[in-house]
Amino acid sequence: MSAGLAVGLVATAIVPVMALLWYRQLRTREADVVDLAWTVGLGGAAVFYAAAVPVGVGWRRWVVAGMAGLWSARLAWYLVGRVRTPGEDGRYRDLRAKWGRAAPVKFFVFFQAQAALVIVLSVHFLLAMRAPDPSLRLVDLAGLVIWVISVVGESIADRQLHRFRTTPGNGGRVCMTGLWRYSRHPNYFFEWLHWLAYVPIAYGHAPLWAILFAPALLLVSIRFVTGIPPIERRSVERRGEEYRRYQRTTSAFIPWFPRRDG
Repeated sequence: MSAGLAVGLVATAIVPVMALLWYRQLRTREADVVDLAWTVGLGGAAVFYAAAVPVGVGWRRWVVAGMAGLWSARLAWYLVGRVRTPGEDGRYRDLRAKWGRAAPVKFFVFFQAQAALVIVLSVHFLLAMRAPDPSLRLVDLAGLVIWVISVVGESIADRQLHRFRTTPGNGGRVCMTGLWRYSRHPNYFFEWLHWLAYVPIAYGHAPLWAILFAPALLLVSIRFVTGIPPIERRSVERRGEEYRRYQRTTSAFIPWFPRRDG
């Protein structure tokens, strides 16, 4: 099967799935499920490409598929817990309130935009699978090291935040323990780092702009559009001066040593 046909089949699958989930959220008023579908869709696409598209070397295809599949499975497991928790994620509640009567149409566009992202970002895995060299290269090892750091780091950040939120007495407070002492959004940082893991593996067998496209797109989205900005606004509204002090002393994205306030 050609790569183009495989990407087309992924599109044929993810577009109606997102439409069905959009219809579901019309009744449940819980749009969180879009994050879960996005995650599972990407992991599933990587495994499908490894099985269906004869590019590169077989073992490397399955290593890349395993990397993407395990990342997807871990994040999906975490998101299942959030989806099953009653109530909609604050980001989507804010959008629902902001859009008002236009929310059904705008959420449909939003869900389909996530489907488009699955299609576009899944090509990143295909590019990493293309290398024809049958040997294990230093760049392959570099990609694996980055992947391990990213998945372990995001797992730790998620676990620390969950533990903080479920500890009695922490309601309305700011989590500043563990990795959250060095970054206001370490989970997002390690999520982005995951996408960098495939860059060295693909390097030399695809145009540089192509292998950097996915990490660059996600960096802009997380840092400036749909990730950090809405969460920061909600956090300031809910936690006030404590969160403003956190903003003044702690890196927004890349983990770094805290600054002195003032």
